[in-house]
Amino acid sequence: MKTVSFTETCLPIPKTPCLLSCRLWICCCFLNILCKHDSSSISKLNQVVGTKMIWVAVIGDWFNLIFKWILFGHRPYWWVQETMIYPNQSSPCLEQFPITCETGPGSPSGHAMGSSCVWYVMVTAALSYTVRWKDKLAVTLHRLTWSFLWSIFWIIQISVCISRVFIATHFPHQVILGVFAGILVAEAFEHTPAIQTASLRMYIKTNLFLFIFALGFYLSLKLLDIDLLWSVPKAKKWCANPDWINIDTTPFAGLVRNLGALFGLGLGINSEMFVTSCKGKNSCKLSFRILCIAASLATLQLYNFIKIPTHTEYLFYILSFCKSAAMPLTVVALVPYCVHSLMKTTEKKLN
Repeated sequence: MKTVSFTETCLPIPKTPCLLSCRLWICCCFLNILCKHDSSSISKLNQVVGTKMIWVAVIGDWFNLIFKWILFGHRPYWWVQETMIYPNQSSPCLEQFPITCETGPGSPSGHAMGSSCVWYVMVTAALSYTVRWKDKLAVTLHRLTWSFLWSIFWIIQISVCISRVFIATHFPHQVILGVFAGILVAEAFEHTPAIQTASLRMYIKTNLFLFIFALGFYLSLKLLDIDLLWSVPKAKKWCANPDWINIDTTPFAGLVRNLGALFGLGLGINSEMFVTSCKGKNSCKLSFRILCIAASLATLQLYNFIKIPTHTEYLFYILSFCKSAAMPLTVVALVPYCVHSLMKTTEKKLN
């Protein structure tokens, strides 16, 4: 069976930010905005939540990749063209959009899984603030908050699921599976406190394990003459517009981004810059956090304008890894350190 190279079948990366970049935008900013110097339980929880969100997003995407390789799920936009269910070529005509032609297998939905796991962490973190309230009025408020937040959670998940089905990228069962798989991953990290004290060595070991396992799984099936890139030719064949096919949506591209993001987080929170800035006296100031928000959003927006060349497959992977690592490193450590240094210099001049 012929193996298809990503760069032979896919065109340049889309200008829109990838899903992982959007998650990191939320997660990394949340981590920096909320880090404080005081030792209260709420302050500690803020950093815990920020770190957990990135871990959940990365590991959730990794599990999604493995599940897709195992389940061999078809996508509607090519399935209706090849199925023998419809007689006399009476298959329905599905409208395609620029974001329809993803090249990987379809089950479970990565968007649904990623959305549910990240939002699950956010909702449970918010509710953990109110669950400690003891008086009667506070208990009532907690119940109302619980109902409101979980309603919002399910509205978001249903909206994501409907949108993915509408653009003919997923079947209903694929998005439903993605939602519940994401919840399971997020819930698992509720009982994994070790990630909060993980050293850089642990981050590197985790990265190596994720990479070796995924690559080993891919090569093992390849030896059995099972091509895990079977979906790429189908996407190329049945996509209404070749310009809509992107290397950014291939399985290994997502894996490289995940590994880079996790490595960047480990490098950032274990750096002296993070300790100096997010645990210094300026970190509890409102001005520090506002400047971190503005600088982080501006910097991440600039990263989205960086175009990675696609003419060489291995160069694309290396640069994707570096870009993904740079994003959390910049927001978690570099931006706060620069803001901290700027405020420190300003204070010295005023004194």
